[in-house]
Amino acid sequence: MSHRTAVLKYSSCAAALMMTAGLVNPASAQNAEPSAEAEQGDPEDSGVIIVTAQKRAQSILDVPISVATVSEEKLSSILDAGADIRGLSARVPSLYVEGSSGRTAPRFYVRGLGNVDFDLSASQPVSIISDEVVLENVLLKGFPIFDIAQTEILRGPQGTLFGRNTPAGIVKFDTAKPTQSFEGYVSGSYGRFDSVKLNAALSGPLSDSLSARVAGEFTRRSDFVENVNPGADFAGNNDGDPDLGGFSSVALRSHLLFEPDTALDFSSLLTFQYQRLKGTTTLFRANILSPGSNELNDNFDRFEVAFDGGRNNESNTEIFGATWRNELDTGSVILTSVSGYYVGDSDGIGDIDGGVGAGFLPSGSFPGFIPFPSETGSSDTDVEQFTQEFRVSSSGSGPLNWQVGAFYFWDEFTADSISINTPAGPDPTIIAITTQQSEAYAFFGQLSYDLTDALTVTGGVRYSDERKVFRGTRPLGFLGPINAEARTQDDSINWDLALNYEISDGVTLFSRVATGFRGPSIQGRLTFSNNVTIADSEDVISFDVGVKAALLDNALRINLAGFYYEVDDQQFTAIGGLGNFNQLINADKGVGKGFELDIDFSPVDNLDLSLGYSFNDTEIKDADLLVAPCGGGCTVTDPLVTVGTTTRASIDGNPFPQAPRTILTATGRYAIPVGGGEIYLFGDYSRLGRTNFFLYESEEFQVNGNFEVGLRAGYIDFDNGFEIAAFVRNLTNEENLIGGIDFNNLTGFVNDPRIWGVEAEFKF
Repeated sequence: MSHRTAVLKYSSCAAALMMTAGLVNPASAQNAEPSAEAEQGDPEDSGVIIVTAQKRAQSILDVPISVATVSEEKLSSILDAGADIRGLSARVPSLYVEGSSGRTAPRFYVRGLGNVDFDLSASQPVSIISDEVVLENVLLKGFPIFDIAQTEILRGPQGTLFGRNTPAGIVKFDTAKPTQSFEGYVSGSYGRFDSVKLNAALSGPLSDSLSARVAGEFTRRSDFVENVNPGADFAGNNDGDPDLGGFSSVALRSHLLFEPDTALDFSSLLTFQYQRLKGTTTLFRANILSPGSNELNDNFDRFEVAFDGGRNNESNTEIFGATWRNELDTGSVILTSVSGYYVGDSDGIGDIDGGVGAGFLPSGSFPGFIPFPSETGSSDTDVEQFTQEFRVSSSGSGPLNWQVGAFYFWDEFTADSISINTPAGPDPTIIAITTQQSEAYAFFGQLSYDLTDALTVTGGVRYSDERKVFRGTRPLGFLGPINAEARTQDDSINWDLALNYEISDGVTLFSRVATGFRGPSIQGRLTFSNNVTIADSEDVISFDVGVKAALLDNALRINLAGFYYEVDDQQFTAIGGLGNFNQLINADKGVGKGFELDIDFSPVDNLDLSLGYSFNDTEIKDADLLVAPCGGGCTVTDPLVTVGTTTRASIDGNPFPQAPRTILTATGRYAIPVGGGEIYLFGDYSRLGRTNFFLYESEEFQVNGNFEVGLRAGYIDFDNGFEIAAFVRNLTNEENLIGGIDFNNLTGFVNDPRIWGVEAEFKF
């Protein structure tokens, strides 16, 4: 990170904390009115779900999109034990999240469409939107989720109104905003492995026109996995204590809201965010699968690994973000400007082969056969992003609602990638420095018109232009020096058209056709290859039809949507195979079809139930597309083709990688009123159907039936704003295989163990 960036980051954080330090006295807050943002942040007032899927507050029944929300209680429960954003995986139908870099760089999939590329510069077809700012780089997507007012998942292409690279969908977070009444909370939990989580927020007025909110989160877990390699003294092992698996994260957010008491309806919101994370990257475990099976074998021990590299897989991440949102309502139109600036840096290194030694060494290798050692990572990774959006929209009165706008995006990503030949010593043997700069701009518009009291038509269009420049050098490495450069550019016009029809009070039908666009991608992992590959743009067309219902005085809510989409020139990343590298490819076509169902039901007082289910059938369609199969001894089930002196697997007809065929999720909450409070029990369950890890199919690198259960029981005193609870995550202590490394041996990695603990919260 440059000196200029560091100075800006730390001075901005200090300014944010200073501006909010003198926050409100309770006497002045008693007569204050809640802000518009606070009112909008209550999504379930009177049982009506309010969403902003079309950049304006609407009932979910009026939005012709397949939309799901995550309740505050469900979000809090799945994050109880210190889970990161990956905890959202399979908690909503058609949403899956995975990653192979620990708590950083998560990868999102909606309806099976995502990107398995582990390179931090890779583009993703699912956008993360935080307070109207797109977080494009996967490093930024891992920012902690805390003090959240609303979480929405928008399924299908959303390119007409949102960000860039949204052919699959959006995960959208709106944080809690400042209020003109004094409020706040503080919570803390303690659990297994010395897991600690502390959250706090304070909100209120600084004056009649100025209000502020500060919030923070601290999470920590001690190491719980021991490195049993007797030759790894360099990493401080062999003392009998755990060496890996722990982490420590601190995150802060500060909002400052200015709403002058003038004839103009104007608001200005300034936001600063910061995170510092130190932890362990993903623990790869060598040969925990046996040939012909995806079951964990006797080489697997939840609390042990054998690493000769990775320096205990240490990882460090730091992120700073600033957002400035200004809005003016003239009475006839609303003018909105949203500016976003983020910087981040990280470093990390991992033992990728997952074991000790190599087969060609005198002492061999363990556990099992390891052809060659692999220890790779980054000594320094920097990302800088700037976004600017301007919108002009109607005031919302009358049968016609419209908005037009312009969007600009710029980012630069630099990575100093390294590889270490562990048996030869601790110093890098390969250094590759790559930089990728991206620039995009777009113009968009959307309008909705009430043809009748019951029928609304919505249409939108967007023009996008995207450009990328890649440069790379390799000052050290067995392949010699290299200076590589590649450029891409493409533009596209996308559109959507939807109908929403209210067939009766509380029941609506919708249909939608939408297109999406992901610009060309560049990939150059120059540590082990001289190849810089480019994937052409992919284009998506998606068809949705569904029904939404709020029945029995909102005691029963049902959302059901069926979909079909096609992706022309679908971008894929061929990972691993015969070497530790990535290669971009295009398939002629990819097809996805299925449905998703969300049900919320309160059959009697104090009992709330939810059920979600999705079926996603994805298929690669390209009769000529071949990829390298595993180099680590797996059992490939695809047709094999000899090309020259190499063997390739035909992947025509295969499912998309990391695309669960089914997702089942359920929650239940029962409460017993006690005085001014209640005793409650809350449980959640999620289960994945068949999920293939790579482009090719094999017996080993796929799973079916992974599930986890969470449970929370506690007492809430509503009169005094106090809650105490006990929780457990992964109740049945499932050992779920969630990913693999295929180029060296039968390496895999697994989910977190069972975590239990207690929590207390006080609201005021």
